[in-house]
Amino acid sequence: MDSVLLVTIAVSFLSIILIIITVVIIKSNQRKKYKKEVERLDIEKNNLLGVPVLSEISKVKELVKTDNLKDKMDDWDSTFKLIRDEKIPSLTDSISDVEFMIERKEYKGAIRKIANIEMEIRSLKKITDNLLEEVKMVTNSEERNRSLITKLKIVYREQENKFDRSKKEFGDVAPYIEKEFSVVDKLFVEFERAMDNNEYVTVEKKISILDDKINKLGKLLEDVPTIVLMATVLVPNKIEEANIYYYRMKRDGYPLDYLNVEYNIKEIRNKIDNIMENLKKLEMGTSIIELKTFIEYFNDLYNDFDKEKESKDLFRQNIKGLGYKIENINKIVRDIYLQIDDIKFNYNLSNEDINKFSLLNKNLEKINKDYKILVEQGKMKTFAYSKLIEELDGLSLKLSRLQDDLDYQLRSITSMQDDETRAREQLATIETLLKKAKYRLKEYKIPVIPSSYYIELTEAQDAIREIVKELGKKPIVIKILNIRVDTARDLVFKIYNKTNDMIKLVNFAENIIVYGNRYRSTYEEIDIALTKAEELFIRGKYKDSFDISFKSLSFIDKNIGEKFKY
Repeated sequence: MDSVLLVTIAVSFLSIILIIITVVIIKSNQRKKYKKEVERLDIEKNNLLGVPVLSEISKVKELVKTDNLKDKMDDWDSTFKLIRDEKIPSLTDSISDVEFMIERKEYKGAIRKIANIEMEIRSLKKITDNLLEEVKMVTNSEERNRSLITKLKIVYREQENKFDRSKKEFGDVAPYIEKEFSVVDKLFVEFERAMDNNEYVTVEKKISILDDKINKLGKLLEDVPTIVLMATVLVPNKIEEANIYYYRMKRDGYPLDYLNVEYNIKEIRNKIDNIMENLKKLEMGTSIIELKTFIEYFNDLYNDFDKEKESKDLFRQNIKGLGYKIENINKIVRDIYLQIDDIKFNYNLSNEDINKFSLLNKNLEKINKDYKILVEQGKMKTFAYSKLIEELDGLSLKLSRLQDDLDYQLRSITSMQDDETRAREQLATIETLLKKAKYRLKEYKIPVIPSSYYIELTEAQDAIREIVKELGKKPIVIKILNIRVDTARDLVFKIYNKTNDMIKLVNFAENIIVYGNRYRSTYEEIDIALTKAEELFIRGKYKDSFDISFKSLSFIDKNIGEKFKY
């Protein structure tokens, strides 16, 4: 029992010792960590104004020769002293406070203080970086500026050589380009003077001006020869050619006033003068675009001239063709009006049909009037032939539409005449057909004719008389006449077919009785049936007579159906 208690006490004691050791190790590590943080902050503080800043500021002090640079140097020096004499000592004190807090194990306070120091160092770092960058802009400017100016000089010398080789291409503008080269030469001299005097602020501006001047020179050397060529050679040649062509066509009687050629050429010449004046001021603007537009204008103008020539020939050809068409239509319309009273007497024309002819005639009169005006304008040569062609095409289209309307009206009248002729022809045909039906009926001497046949025959005869009556009317109503013809034709064909069917049936009924007589003496049933069939035949019931005969004989003669096919 005592040994167990001793073991328990020993274990508890060891555990306490281990806990204490662990806590001590953690505290020690924590203290080391904060110590490292302090060391890092101290290093960053010391680097705020390191050798690079001191070295660059010292270089600037040697270069100060102008007031502008001296003012900048004063600003940089003030910033440097503020950081060196105030900000860094303050940071040193704060870092010492943090070390003291760590020694006293006031870790929470130390953490807050470290955070504040980090923020302050970061802020000062931005200031010192900007300071160093601004200072280096001056200290490195000579090397940078020399490099830039060397590149510009290479481009400039190439431009000089290019200009010297092609000076003739610049024409009257060449002296002004030479002056611009002289200006650039002076700018290079001024740059060297500014570099010698360490006027670094001015140097930057001079480099910028030189860059702009050399770029402008490059553009001038590229485009001026083209502008001079177009303005002094190409466009003037186009003007001369256009003038010759224009006045030659005017002499030949072409009306070209609508093209405003003289005014446009005057305006183009004024604009070319302005382009050349601006070019002497080394201002190109949109000169190339304008000159190209002038050339396109003359190309289009030549197309207009050619179009006028083509239009003249086409107008002379088409005006004659249209005249022939108008004269033919005038003749047709005159003939219609000469016959209109007869047409109105013979046919039942509506007021609408008459009005259509009147409107058509008015439109034709308007076309005749417009045609005469076109012919006169072509003779007087007051309008461009291309415009006259457009008017002629429009008039041709109107005449074409009028001709369509006239054709429709003529078809309407012709249709009436055709309907009348056809009605008379069909009247003769159906009368002949009805006579044939009557002759066939008389020829066969049928014992009994059904009353319905005479009724239908009377209807057909009445229908024919109606046709004759309609044809005798003045004016003829074609619509009613066509109805009468259709009705009569249907009735006559019906009676004609009925006559043929009835004759055929009578023949079959009579012939089958005659054929069956051979069996009367042998078969009593046949005799009775045929007697009944004869009675029906005499009464005019030919179908019933045939059916009885056929049915009775089919029992004896199996081939009766082939002999009497009905």
